[in-house]
Formats: sequence, structure tokens, C-alpha cells
Amino acid sequence: MVEYLTFVDLIVPPIFFIIFYFSAQSIKYSHIETNSSFRYYYPGLLVKLIASVLICLVYVFYYQGGDTTSYFHDCVSISKAFIGHPFQMIKLSISGLDAQVWYSFNFETGWPMYSYDEHAFWVDRLVWPLCFVSFNSFIGTTMLLSFICYQAIWRLYQTLVFEFPNLQRQMAIAMFFIPSVVFWGSGILKDSITFAAVALFISSIHTIIKLKKQVLKNIFFILLASFLLLKIKPYIFFALLPGTTVWIAGFFLGRIENKLLKASIAPMILVISAVAGYLVLGAIGDSLGDYRVENVLTKAVTTQQDLKQDYYGGSSFDIGDFDPTISGILRKAPLAINAALFRPYLWEGYNPGMLVSGIENFIILLLTIYLLLRIKVINLFRLMFRHHFLFLSVTFSLFFAFSVGLTTSNFGSLVRYKIPAMPLYIASLYIIYASYEELKSEDKEKIFVKESDVIRR
Repeated sequence: MVEYLTFVDLIVPPIFFIIFYFSAQSIKYSHIETNSSFRYYYPGLLVKLIASVLICLVYVFYYQGGDTTSYFHDCVSISKAFIGHPFQMIKLSISGLDAQVWYSFNFETGWPMYSYDEHAFWVDRLVWPLCFVSFNSFIGTTMLLSFICYQAIWRLYQTLVFEFPNLQRQMAIAMFFIPSVVFWGSGILKDSITFAAVALFISSIHTIIKLKKQVLKNIFFILLASFLLLKIKPYIFFALLPGTTVWIAGFFLGRIENKLLKASIAPMILVISAVAGYLVLGAIGDSLGDYRVENVLTKAVTTQQDLKQDYYGGSSFDIGDFDPTISGILRKAPLAINAALFRPYLWEGYNPGMLVSGIENFIILLLTIYLLLRIKVINLFRLMFRHHFLFLSVTFSLFFAFSVGLTTSNFGSLVRYKIPAMPLYIASLYIIYASYEELKSEDKEKIFVKESDVIRR
């Protein structure tokens, strides 16, 4: 039986915190003179580390167990087995379970609880080394995982700052200080790893196509991020593909100065991007199991029906049944996106955690309505094609929200599953507002110039 909080948790976490503190200060002061956005490095990390401690305490004392404690249980089992059978546990990390590896576990080590779930078991395979070096400290392991994931999120923040240098504070809020994201994204959970993988994927592509440096290193990061997403939550990779292909295509189109040539080859590039995305999905199809393209619609219906059953304890909601067809799911798109981005509503907060999420969602809903009324839909499309990165962030956020809202009928799951979408969605709102104000200024300047020409004539 694993004890989740022991004497080790009084020793290891403070040591880690001291190490992380001096590391963060060193990173901050070595970059702050040339990049003022590094003033947010330590505050963002501090909030994440605090959240990693809180989520451990909440799961132990409030929920009295759950996903993150189960993952930790598995990591402790593998960590203990590593002492007696190191080569078998290394084999487990690389190639998974087989009969020989399974017999390396016993009553003293315990057995992995998630061995039956391929996607969940990848979390065990990735995190147990952190558990081992943390001396099987629950809080220490969680802090170490949070610190590693934070580095990828920081890379994404730097990407946003590069694209929108006047929005350093706003991008920091979106990446580091959204309460639900920082809390649910700081535990030993799939969501912590997948959000970091999304951040690593986007920032690495940006480094290659925009900064043109460390190409081989960033290709490796792209492959690593893709691998993590496909192994843990393949649908997140699906959600990334459309916006990414258009973003890359838009970047290369933007480098063409001849407007006639650009207009003539733009459709061809978009078609090539779409075909390339489809071929990628087809090429990796055999490794996706239930998430293969031909199985996704049926999987969506099955998952949605399961999550709204009575055994989820009154936390279910329902966007209605749908058929496993393209037209069937598209009819549910508005309800699904609304559910993922803005639910639970304030009045649906049946416990403290859901109430906090409800308040957060209410604020996001108000900001969204305000922006839509202020800029109008036609200007939104102008802005998206004006900034190719904005096209990626909006497309990914909405496509991902659609996927999560369609397949999730449980608020407890929803607030966690939507984590990868929310930072980019909030960032998109800030970018849209700032870009619209910039666009208005340019339009006024054009009008002023025209009027001046008329007066001179």
C-alpha cells in the first residue's frame, strides 16, 4: 500500500524548491537585460510549483484519491521494482509491459494500476524516473514534473512575445496565471504532459521557420512532442494539424512580395497542406487504435455516452445525442464549443472547485462577447489572416474545444481536458483586441492621408 504523504515529503520538496529558486533567478538575471519578458520567469514558475503542492494536498485530503494518486502509486511500484530489476524497468519504459517485465513486480513493490490502459500507462513510463530521483516523494515528484513542463510552456510564451512584443503582460497571464489551467496542469496527470507537448510543438516550429536556428534540435523537439501527444492523447495532435499547416503555409506565402503571384499559388499551397495533413494521419493510423480516422466518430459517441452515466455522481451535463457521422457531429459544434470554453456556468458550480471554474468561465464568456460585439465577425477574419499565428491559436482553440465538448459530458473531466486550449484561447482574445486597435489606427491614418491629398488637390 502506497502512502502518499510521508516524512520524505517534508524533506525533498523544500530541497527542490531551493534548487528551482536559484535556478530560476540565474535564468532570469542572465536574460533580463536583453529580454525584459524574463521578469515573468520566476513568478510563473512559483505559481506552478505552489499549484503542484496544492493539487497533491487536494487529491489526498479532499478527493481522497483519484487519477494523480493512482499515477503516483504506479510510479512508486516501478521505482521499487527498478532497484531489484533495473534492466526490466528500463525495458518497460522503452517497449512497455510483457510477461517477463510483469513478473518483476511482487507484493512488496505493488503492481501498476494503469497497465490495462495504453495511453494512461505512458504517464507511468515517463514519470517513474522522476519518482525514483525524488525518493518516492509524492509532492517532490509532482514539483519536478511541473518544473520540467514549465520549460516547454515558457518556450511557448517566448514565441508569443516574439510575435507580439507589446503584449508581454497579457501573454504571461494567458500562459501562467489562469487558475484552472495552472492547478489542473500541475499534477501527475495526462493534461500536464500534453499541454507541455503542445507548447513544445508550436514553439519548436516557430523557432525553425521564423528564427531559423537550432534546426536539428527543434526537429527533435517536434518529433518528441508529436510522439507524446499521439501516445497519451492523440486527438490533441489532430486538433493541432489544421492550424499548423495553414500557419506554415501562411508564413511562406507572406514572404512572396508579388501580390499576383501570391494570389495565384495560395490555393495550391493550402491544398498541398491539407493533403499533407491527411497523409500524415493515414501514415500513423495503425498506431492510433481507437483514434484512427475511421474510428474517431464512433469513439466520440461512445465516450460521450459513457461520461454522462449516473455513476459519475451528478457532475454530468448533456449536449444531446448525435450520430457518428460528419453531419451529425457538425450539428453539435456550437453546443460543444460553448460547453468546452464556458461551462460549467456559475450556477453549475456544485463544489468549490467547480465554482472557481464557473467564475473563471463567466469572465472569459464576458470578454468573448465584448470582443465579438466590438470587432464584428468580418474584422475577425481580417485579423486572422493578418497574423498567421493568430490563425493557429484560434483554429487550435476552437477545434480542440469542439473535440472536448463533443466527447465530454462530465464537468470534473471537462475542466481538466480543456487545459491545452485555454491558454491559447485567452492569448487569442488579447491578440485580437490589440490587433483590432492597431488596425483601426491604420485605417484612420489611411483616411487622414486621403483627405490630405484631396485638400492639396
